[in-house]
Amino acid sequence: MQRPRAGRVADTGAARDTWGMKPLHIGIAACSAEGAALCYRTICTEAPAILGTHDHPEVTVHTPSLGEYMDHIYRGDWPAVGEMMLASAGKLARVGADFVICPDNTIHQALPLIEARSPLPWLHIASCVADEATARGFRKIALTGTKWLVGSAVYPADYLRPTTEEREEINRIIMDELVRGIFRPEQVAYFQKVIARLKAEGCDAVALSCTEIPLIINDQNSPLPTLDSTRLLARAALKRATEGVKKAA
Repeated sequence: MQRPRAGRVADTGAARDTWGMKPLHIGIAACSAEGAALCYRTICTEAPAILGTHDHPEVTVHTPSLGEYMDHIYRGDWPAVGEMMLASAGKLARVGADFVICPDNTIHQALPLIEARSPLPWLHIASCVADEATARGFRKIALTGTKWLVGSAVYPADYLRPTTEEREEINRIIMDELVRGIFRPEQVAYFQKVIARLKAEGCDAVALSCTEIPLIINDQNSPLPTLDSTRLLARAALKRATEGVKKAA
């Protein structure tokens, strides 16, 4: 085994000691595994371009049972959803997280109910999407997500929503398949059909506002440019965590 390789690792560590400040500790309040995993993976794989080879901020994920979340959502008990989010924030605070992100669009409608009581600040996923839409000059956004999300005020009212029938089928695909790690070509075809219809109504971009949708839809197969809420949230967290931190030499 060649020693110079080990030496390079040591050199990187020495450079890290000169950062002057450490990246902030990111807390992830997870809901569904697939969306949270994509968000976590994006943070860890894109961080080296900012911080240096192999480096990423400290990240802690807390994931209560999705079934418990869904019990509350099916009943429309958003205060109970909020309490679960608050409990995650509390646990993340106790292990040293500096702020929280939630890679789940749907449960963001409960965030205003508990944010004032949270021990940590939150980055809002819809704000990340809106900022990217503005930066790229999009004027009319199509919204895709669960039926609870598209029927809520998490995203602006002027985002164009799918029809009731489309919402039900998209919701079925998400809840019965995507969150369970089931991926089929038929899912892609259905999303493409809905997005194409929204494009015909004048939309110039589509918000992928369920964190599992980017697992099957992207700029390469979508009829419209995509606003990937999962990765946009991850990148916003990475930007916040690394502000003022110099890249390791």
